[in-house]
Amino acid sequence: MNTLWLWVFQTLFIILTGANELNNFPENFMVVRMNHTATLTCGQQPTGPVVWKFNDQVLSKDLFDISVDPVSQKLTVRNVDTPMMGKYTCWMGDKELLSTHLLLEHEDGWLAVDFLNCRAKSYDCTFSCTWTRSDTAVRLGLGHDCAKGEKSCQWVTNSDRHDGGFEFELSHSLLPYSEESSMLKVTAEAIVNLSVLRGTKEFYLRDIVQPDSPKIVNCHEVQEELNVTIEPPSTWSTPHSFFRLEHEIEYLLRDDGKTERSSSAVIPKRISKLRVRSRDPLVVSPWSQWTPWKNVRTGKKLCKCKNKAKFCCPELPAGYLEQCEKRKMKKKERKMQS
Repeated sequence: MNTLWLWVFQTLFIILTGANELNNFPENFMVVRMNHTATLTCGQQPTGPVVWKFNDQVLSKDLFDISVDPVSQKLTVRNVDTPMMGKYTCWMGDKELLSTHLLLEHEDGWLAVDFLNCRAKSYDCTFSCTWTRSDTAVRLGLGHDCAKGEKSCQWVTNSDRHDGGFEFELSHSLLPYSEESSMLKVTAEAIVNLSVLRGTKEFYLRDIVQPDSPKIVNCHEVQEELNVTIEPPSTWSTPHSFFRLEHEIEYLLRDDGKTERSSSAVIPKRISKLRVRSRDPLVVSPWSQWTPWKNVRTGKKLCKCKNKAKFCCPELPAGYLEQCEKRKMKKKERKMQS
């Protein structure tokens, strides 16, 4: 092969990588190792001579170390290198018979699983995974077939990039009430600069459980204390009596402004605001995210409890807030008359 031409193609490959980047897995592709040989076919046996193209340009033996079998019309690419990665198409006249992407097996020491984070909101039948790179085509598969690279693997794809990368939702068949005896196997395949990363991550479902933030329902005064009612998130497994959650309350003391935490639902009454998080105490899961801070309203300040998303208040009698509005209107009328 002409060394100068190879050097030119390597330079162009680096410059044009962004243009050739794949955002989805192609229908047909072959993964080959560096310096190995790849053999591409036209699909069914062609009835005559064909023309092979590389990235829509007619292939030349002056550029790559290639040969075409005169009978089968198979294309052999030898001493595979990065400039040879891309789309190969087989043409008979003006008809394209088959398109195959040649991709390089990634050998730089980091695996696909290095960029894969998984989380389950509950013990139900789904969990989510995030692919943390944002410049790749990626797909995930669950189970032994995917780990072995079998054609029967049901791949899950996602082409929508977010700030954190790609989001995937996978379904499993584990029973939530039974003790786990087998691990989940998630296989990730990704295309980065026309190289394929591949790896399998194994874990128990219980190891990735992290509940969503709980719900602060109300704050009820009991003498000098406050009884906080907390509900599990709507995404948590039911019944809640079986799938129990542990809650932690963080609150700001009104007198000195200090922040304290409590694992009990009964806390001091003289606080200005609070927030809550939850976890599964059985497996000591990671804590959920904190809820937004809620201002606490007690005593004569209960008329401000209309916005339940912002304030934590006791369960008010029916019509209480309507009476607050009426008193507010009467106060405005008296002020206007004076």
